[in-house]
Amino acid sequence: MATERYNPRASEPKWQKAWDEARLFETRNDDPRPKHYVLEMFPYPSGRIHMGHVRNYTLGDVVARYKRAKGFNVLHPMGWDAFGLPAENAAMEKKVHPAKWTYDNIATMRAQLQSMGLSLDWERELATCNPDYYQQQQAMFVDLFEAGLVYRKEASVNWDPVDQTVLANEQVIDGRGWRTGAIVERRKLSQWFFKITTYSEELLAGLQGLDRWPAKVRLMQENWIGRSEGARAFFGLAGRQDRLEIFTTRPDTLFGASFVAIAADHPLANELGAGDPGLAAFLDECRKTAINAEAIETAEKKGYRTKLEVIHPFDASWKLPVYVANFVLMEYGTGAIFGCPAHDQRDLDFARKYGLPVTPVVCPPGEDPKSFVIGDTAYLEDGHAINSRFLDGLDVTSAKRAAIQRLVELGAGEGTVHYRLRDWLVSRQRYWGCPIPMIHCGDCGIIPVPKQNLPVVLPDDVKFDRPGNPLEHHPTWKNVSCPRCGKPARRETDTLDTFVDSSWYFARFCSPHSNERPVDPAAASYWMPVDQYVGGVEHAILHLLYSRFFVRAMTKVGLLALDEPFAGLFTQGMVCHETYRNEAGDWLFPEEVTKDADGKMITVADGRPVLVGRSEKMSKSKKNVIDPNPIIATYGADTARWFMLSDSPPDRDLEWTTAGVEGAAKFTQRLWRLITERLSALPSAGTAMPASIDARCEPLRRATHKTIAGVTDDIEKFHFNKAVARLYEFVNAITEFVGTNGAQQTIAGGAWTLREAFEALARLIGPMMPHLAEELWRRLGHNQLLVETPWPEADRALTVDDSVTIAVQVNGKLRATIELPRDAAQSVAESAALSEDAVQRALAGKPPRKVIIVPNRIVNVVV
Repeated sequence: MATERYNPRASEPKWQKAWDEARLFETRNDDPRPKHYVLEMFPYPSGRIHMGHVRNYTLGDVVARYKRAKGFNVLHPMGWDAFGLPAENAAMEKKVHPAKWTYDNIATMRAQLQSMGLSLDWERELATCNPDYYQQQQAMFVDLFEAGLVYRKEASVNWDPVDQTVLANEQVIDGRGWRTGAIVERRKLSQWFFKITTYSEELLAGLQGLDRWPAKVRLMQENWIGRSEGARAFFGLAGRQDRLEIFTTRPDTLFGASFVAIAADHPLANELGAGDPGLAAFLDECRKTAINAEAIETAEKKGYRTKLEVIHPFDASWKLPVYVANFVLMEYGTGAIFGCPAHDQRDLDFARKYGLPVTPVVCPPGEDPKSFVIGDTAYLEDGHAINSRFLDGLDVTSAKRAAIQRLVELGAGEGTVHYRLRDWLVSRQRYWGCPIPMIHCGDCGIIPVPKQNLPVVLPDDVKFDRPGNPLEHHPTWKNVSCPRCGKPARRETDTLDTFVDSSWYFARFCSPHSNERPVDPAAASYWMPVDQYVGGVEHAILHLLYSRFFVRAMTKVGLLALDEPFAGLFTQGMVCHETYRNEAGDWLFPEEVTKDADGKMITVADGRPVLVGRSEKMSKSKKNVIDPNPIIATYGADTARWFMLSDSPPDRDLEWTTAGVEGAAKFTQRLWRLITERLSALPSAGTAMPASIDARCEPLRRATHKTIAGVTDDIEKFHFNKAVARLYEFVNAITEFVGTNGAQQTIAGGAWTLREAFEALARLIGPMMPHLAEELWRRLGHNQLLVETPWPEADRALTVDDSVTIAVQVNGKLRATIELPRDAAQSVAESAALSEDAVQRALAGKPPRKVIIVPNRIVNVVV
C-alpha cells in the first residue's frame, strides 16, 4: 500500500491552531529563563507581503524557534510601520481614508504572515498610526524638547515637489527623493530638528563595540558621521572689519589657495546678492538643487565671482577672490571653503573652468619640486610640502601641525574637530503622520502641548483635494487656545518624519500596553538591547543610525538606561527575479509570460515575444514580483521557508526560481516518506538505548550526532544554507542505512538507531519547517509538541572520528596518505609513513635525516 503524501494544506493550519491555543509564543516579562530578544524590521503595511518579507521573517523565525528550544525566554514580536505617504496618496487616488486603507492592509498582511507559521507574539502587536502609540511618541517629543534635544529653526531644506514635503539629507539620493524619485528642490523653511549632532562622538565611538554587526554597516555609519580633524581659519575681508571663517581638513595646503568660495545660503552671499542682480539670479539657480552632499557632488560645479576679496591668514599682502559656488553647503563646516586646486579634484575643475592659479604645495616622494606640475588630475597622496614657506620640507602630518600652530600664534585660527553628520530634520508637511505636539502662541511663543492633553489626535474629516498639507487646510483642527495664557493660538501642522516612529518601536515592544510611559523601565531593562535584529542593509544609515541616537536621547530623559539598541545585526540579501517586457516596453509580471516549444519567452495572452532582462531585486515598479500566497497554497509555507534558507547564504541575494521551489517541495515529500514508511519498524518513543548495538549502526549514529553539532553551530553563525546542506547529507546517510540494512530490526540496535536519527532529523528541521516537523514528531509517537521540546544535544564522543587521514611528504612533496587511529603515537605514525612504497622510492635507499610529525595531520620526511 502506497504511503499517503504529506498534505501541507491540512497540516499547517492544524499546527498553527495548536500553537495558538497553547499560547506558546506569548512572552512573559517575569520568566526565570535567560532572555533572548529576536526582532525583524517591522513592515510597512502596503497591502500584501512579498518574497522579501518571507525571507526576512523566516530568518528571524529560525533564530527565535532555535533559541526557544535552547531554553531561552524568547521575545519575538510583530508590528506595523503604519504612517507614511503611500496611505495619503492612496486616499487621493482611491478616495479612501488613509486609516481605512492602512488598517485593511494590516489585516491582510497579518493573515499572510500567520500563514507562514511564524512564532510571533501577536499579543504585543502595535501599529505606529494607533493613537496609543503616537501618544507616547508625542510625550517623548516633549521630554526631548525640554531636554534641549529638539529645536526649531529656519533652514535650507530639501523639498520633494511630488510628495509636497521636506526630506532629510539622508532621504535624498543622487539629487532625487528617496521615495518618489523626483528632482529635489531647495527651500528656506522653519522646521523641527532633533539634535543628533550632540551625540556625534558617542555614535562614532559606539561602533567599536558592535562586534556582532556587519563590518560594512559600521563603516557606512562611520563615513556618514564623518569625523575629521582640521582647523578653523579666519580670512579677513579686504576693506571690511569682519572676517570669513573657514573649516579645512588640510591646513597644510593653505599656501596653495587660489580662491575662496561660499555657499549660496551664506549670509555674506545674501548680503552681496541684494546689490548684484547677476549674483541674485545665480543664487536662485543654486536654490533649485538639493542640499545634501551626494546631490552637490554630481551637479556641474558653477561659481559666481563677487567683488569681495579676502586676506590670506599667513600673509596680509596676499588677497584671494571670493566666489559663490553651488558645491559649497551652508550645512557643512562653516559654509565657506578655500580652494586648493592642486590637491582637490573639485577645486581643480573649478580653477580650470574660471582660469585660476594652480600651485602644487605637496610634492610626491621622489619627484623634483622644481619640475612637479599638476595636469588634469589633482595630487591627493602623501608627500612633503613645497612652495609653502615655513612649511617646506615637512611631511603632510607635520605640516598640518605646524600650520595650525602658526594660525593660533597669529590669532587667525585654531585646531578643531568637525563631523559630517547634520541634525535630523523631522518636520513633514503631510497629514498621515504623528502630529508634532507643539502650539504657536503670539504671546507665549512656541510651547509644548501639556502631557495631560495628549495625544494630539489626527482629525478624521480631512480632504485631499488641494496640494499641500491637509492639516494646514483643515478649517478648525489647527485652532486651539494657548495652554498658558488662554488666548487663541494654533497647533503645529507639521507631522513627524515616519523614521521617528521606527526609531524606538523596539523599546515599546517590551511593554506595548503601558499607558503611563513610552516604556516600562523594568521591562526595558530586562529585554533591551535586542539580541538579534534582522533587516535590509538599505537601512544602514537612516533607520539604524536614528535608532542609535534615540536610545541615547531616551536614556538622557530617563526612559532607558542603554547605549545601543541592537547587540546583534544581520542584514539579509535581496530576493531577485528576472525582469520581462513586451514589445511595447511595458513591464510584465512573471505569471504573464511562458516558454514556447523552442524555449523562448512569450506572453501568455497572445504569444508575442518577450524581452528577458537581468535578474534584479523584486519590485512592484518592474513587476518582477512573486506573490507568496499561491506558493504557500500550492506547496505549503514550509516549502517556501526551506527554499529561502537553502538556495544561498542569507546575507547574499537569492535568485527566485520555480525549479528551486519545486525541488524544496520534493524534498519535503522525501522526508515524509522516509520516516512514515518505517514507523512500524521502530521501537516505541522513549525506548532506552539497548545495551548492545551492532557495529554496522555506528556510521549512522556518528552521522546523527555530527549533524546535530553541525546544524547547531551553523544556526548560531547564521549559516542557514550550510545547515540545510548538512540536513540533505544526513537524509542521504539515513537512506543509505535503510537501503543497506533493509531489515534493520534484525540488527542489534538497528531500529533504535533509526529512531534516534529520525527524531534528531525532526527536531533539527523544526526551526526551518516547523509544521512538517510537528507532524513527523507526532507520527513518531510523541504527545508533547515539538516546539516545547528541548534542542537535541550531540554526543561529543560520536562527533570525533576514530581514524584520521594523514599526508606523508618527502622533502615537502606529497608522496602518500595513510589512515591511522586518532592520536596515534609518533613512533606508529613514523613507522607507517616509512613503510609506504612511494616513500621508499623517494628515499632511494637513503636513511631519512629527520622525520617531522604534526599529530593527526602530516608526516614530513627530510632526506
